Amino acid sequence: MKEENEFLKKMETLKVPEVNPAQHPGMVKMAIMNAQRSAALGVWLIIVPCYFLLCVLMYYYFHIKAGWFGSMFTQIAGLENIKGMVFFAPVIFLLLPVICIIINALAITHVSFQRMDLDRSKARELNITIKIKMLNIVLILISIAILFAFLSFAMTESISIKN
Repeated sequence: MKEENEFLKKMETLKVPEVNPAQHPGMVKMAIMNAQRSAALGVWLIIVPCYFLLCVLMYYYFHIKAGWFGSMFTQIAGLENIKGMVFFAPVIFLLLPVICIIINALAITHVSFQRMDLDRSKARELNITIKIKMLNIVLILISIAILFAFLSFAMTESISIKN
């Protein structure tokens, strides 16, 4: 009982901070997309390009001649011979990583636009905040690496064909 009375006295003498609502506008930062869902979708979007890059590494650099590494090359090369499938490889290797970058960047970026001073209508403020979600950032970096790898391959192929 004594402890309860002491606790009540402490609570009654507790100083409550005063907040001026005009000085501190309430701001809720809502993400455009959910970070966990976009990370899960991003993983699915880069599985095929990452698998292809893994097959390239195993086949050419480590000289592992397993059937399933070589079958990936024959499948991608065979798609170019099928009518209407010419754009399938660029979609997989370029468009899917770009979509992964976009959805993960939207999940970690928050943008707010507000007036700084109510008296002056011209004074405005743009706030861009980036949350540090490691899985989303790693997926963005992997997607950029995939894009760099395939674009550099396309550029070197184009240069070697011309020469």
